[in-house]
Amino acid sequence: MNTAQRTSPRRIVVVGNGMVGARFAEETARLDPAGDRVRVSVVGAERHPAYNRVLLSGVLAGDYGPDQIRLPAPGGAGITVRTGVAATALDARRRVLSLDDGTHLTYDELVLATGARAALPPVPGVRAPDGGPGEGVHTLRDLEDCQHLLSQTRPGAPVVVLGGGVLGLEAARGLVGRGARVSVVESAPWIMCRQIDQGAARVLADSYAAVGVAVHARRSAARWIPGTGLEVDDGTVLPGDALVVAAGVRANTELAARAGIVVDHGVVVDDGLATSDPRVHAVGDCAQHPGGGAGLVQPGWEQAAVLARRLTGSAPHASYTGARPLTRLKAEGIELTAFGRVHEDDDAPGLETLTISDRHGGRYAKLAVRRERVVGAVLLGFPEAAATLSQLYDTGAPVPSDRLALLQGPPTTVPEAQGAAEAPVCRCNAVSRADIEKAWLDGARTREAVAERTRATTGCGGCVRDVGALLSGMRPAPVG
Repeated sequence: MNTAQRTSPRRIVVVGNGMVGARFAEETARLDPAGDRVRVSVVGAERHPAYNRVLLSGVLAGDYGPDQIRLPAPGGAGITVRTGVAATALDARRRVLSLDDGTHLTYDELVLATGARAALPPVPGVRAPDGGPGEGVHTLRDLEDCQHLLSQTRPGAPVVVLGGGVLGLEAARGLVGRGARVSVVESAPWIMCRQIDQGAARVLADSYAAVGVAVHARRSAARWIPGTGLEVDDGTVLPGDALVVAAGVRANTELAARAGIVVDHGVVVDDGLATSDPRVHAVGDCAQHPGGGAGLVQPGWEQAAVLARRLTGSAPHASYTGARPLTRLKAEGIELTAFGRVHEDDDAPGLETLTISDRHGGRYAKLAVRRERVVGAVLLGFPEAAATLSQLYDTGAPVPSDRLALLQGPPTTVPEAQGAAEAPVCRCNAVSRADIEKAWLDGARTREAVAERTRATTGCGGCVRDVGALLSGMRPAPVG
């Protein structure tokens, strides 16, 4: 009896079938395909199969259909997935999860992948009495949000987007592509203020104006008037049949908090992604780790991989140490990449900066170097330089003496860094150049084939150009 108990698979329950919960199940299936070590039950409140939430702005723009952003279903023998079922209560002492269909799941280990929801600011008209969106107000967190917004938006109609961060700007560009007249309102001094400096924001706002998006920075929302528009703090009313709120998110921590698990802004986790209850873990947007990572797909998928290795016993001491965020704005006709420290003063001790501003051409670049290493960059309209500098940032290789050459065109003098082949090309999925070369040698000669072999380009989609460039430079070995 004891032997049978020791060898029977351990039960893992995952709450949340979003991008990170689904990736955890996929990683577990890869490590334990026969289900000999663990049996995983995934429950998700959404009725849809797991999909790539990062690409919702592409669905909004018409670049993708819902089926095109669907994530592959985990194929392991020990994985079961139930959609359209929400968790209602967690008894951490008895290790029982209650579901809204009246059933219960017992577990040996529980994984919280409950994600986050849109934050609705306390602006009159924006929030309904029940706490949900008011009349004519939309969020953009899931596929149903996206489909509902599209059903309510007509070509030529005015729409206001509240929030000038990445999500707000991507939504604005997508809505313009559908024929809407769009205004973006941002209370900070400039758009994308967390990722880019003010000079880049000016050029970016010009680029948006050129495609028909009016950007109103340093303006606060005063009230939403359904059927009329958004009144801002100077009394101006921006016309809008719909208001899209993209003003931040709040982690879904209620299930954990009611179970007595420590929460702050998110569910607090350590480097092993364990909560204050060692049998309960948290990953993705609901998790709060000292090294950050919430709100970004690549750290969430890294957390999923680390936890899968730990809980299957493949690498019981695997750890997550934090994020090195890189932002790519996914908007048609706009190539923006930003990472690292770009807000420091140009005369900060030991910091060397190089800035190019071309408002007429819609281009801007800022490179920050310290001790011969790239520590940050903003690159708007410099896609080749973005690929090179992000690799230098990831590998820590020294920059060449001619900094300007890095920004002016295809690099010819960048030193080959030690381990450069292992530097990520697809950061979301941690796919390196070496991985892509191996896939090519194994017969994957198109981007789609490489994506199927390696997952490259299936995250945020920002590496499509880089993967294409690598493939175009590869040639079959000569015969004879």
